[in-house]
Amino acid sequence: MAVFVYGMIGYTLRESLMNRTNSYTEDVSYVGFANYVELWQDPEFTHALSNLLKFTAVFMIGCLLSGLIMSLLLEKGIKGEGFFRSTYLYPMAISFIAMGTSWRWLMDSARDADATGLNYLLQQVGLGALQSDWYTSEAGSMYAMSLPAIWQMAGYVMALFLAGFRGIPDDLREAARVDGASEFKIYRHILFPQLSPTFLTVLIILGHISMKVFDLIFGIATKSYVTKVLAIYMWQVIFDFQNYAKGAAIAILILLMIALAVIPYLIYVNKTEEANK
Repeated sequence: MAVFVYGMIGYTLRESLMNRTNSYTEDVSYVGFANYVELWQDPEFTHALSNLLKFTAVFMIGCLLSGLIMSLLLEKGIKGEGFFRSTYLYPMAISFIAMGTSWRWLMDSARDADATGLNYLLQQVGLGALQSDWYTSEAGSMYAMSLPAIWQMAGYVMALFLAGFRGIPDDLREAARVDGASEFKIYRHILFPQLSPTFLTVLIILGHISMKVFDLIFGIATKSYVTKVLAIYMWQVIFDFQNYAKGAAIAILILLMIALAVIPYLIYVNKTEEANK
């Protein structure tokens, strides 16, 4: 683990501080943070970062809302709960790259007589005016790209929230009902506050998944400019342009973004566990 995780991180950090900007560089020397400064002056990097932030916002909000709503429905103990739970979780069994290939066809931008996938379905139900360019649209590409990610992860979020609801003792609800509290007040003042640790866990999991998203977007749009995110740009810089120093700098920045989300959570969990001892 020390070699393949921390050793590789150390090697990547070292490369990001060198001038190895192509495979023919022989006079490798230390350039400090020049590669990082150059990144912020690179319009393609800022475009990829902007796309990533849009994707992260829509993906996280979509997963939280859909997962919470599904868990609220199942939490009531409806008939066929096992069937619905399995159905919601089924997308988790599909790899991002396989799902990306399927959604590439579903979000085909062809319209009217040539329409396929979602545009064809919209036509068939009389909503042809809602046909979209989906991920090929410069303005809405990342919002469309978040749809398959939400579809895959919403069931997982539902399972986490449902486990959180089921972990709350029924005595609390019964006591509130005896005191005359409505169902809305029970959820607002008793159940939702109890779900705070689950909510934080979901945020961290979704946050780190979105920061390193690669295979889903590559499966749908390969290296298209309008859907480019940091991981796609890093791959392009390293393997297409062979600019190893710049690619390493992007990799370190992605790692730092994930660390900013995960480390505070780990500190919180450790403090909570120590307080409960």
